[in-house]
Amino acid sequence: MQADDVRALRQSAVATATVGVLCAVVGGVVSGGKGVLGAVVAILVVSLFFAISTMAVTRAARVSPQFMMIAAIGTYTAKILALAVLSSLFKDTTLFNGRVFGVTAIVCVLMWCAGQIRAFVTARTLIVEPSSAHGSAGEP
Repeated sequence: MQADDVRALRQSAVATATVGVLCAVVGGVVSGGKGVLGAVVAILVVSLFFAISTMAVTRAARVSPQFMMIAAIGTYTAKILALAVLSSLFKDTTLFNGRVFGVTAIVCVLMWCAGQIRAFVTARTLIVEPSSAHGSAGEP
């Protein structure tokens, strides 16, 4: 994993955790322990989903841009399917507050995306690779 990718992952995770803790506090005030638990589950699900896909896409980028896109679409599809399974499993649960879970998940997803955008906008990544000092054999 390159330094820019690690920095983006760290910034997004910290921002998401911060907002998630605030959501957990609000969830605790609104619906007690079940609200806190719903927020914590949402934070874990969102963080795990995004961390896995960031690592998979970063590793695939080492192979080729085409493989990176396949990894991005594949992890996105897997996350949607896993979220559908989780939603159906916890549809009627009384273990945690579902509304707090949903709101926290949405807020955490938006914060993760904002963290990723900020990290890559502020990164000093070269768009064009500089040519070597010696040039290639066919260039003047």
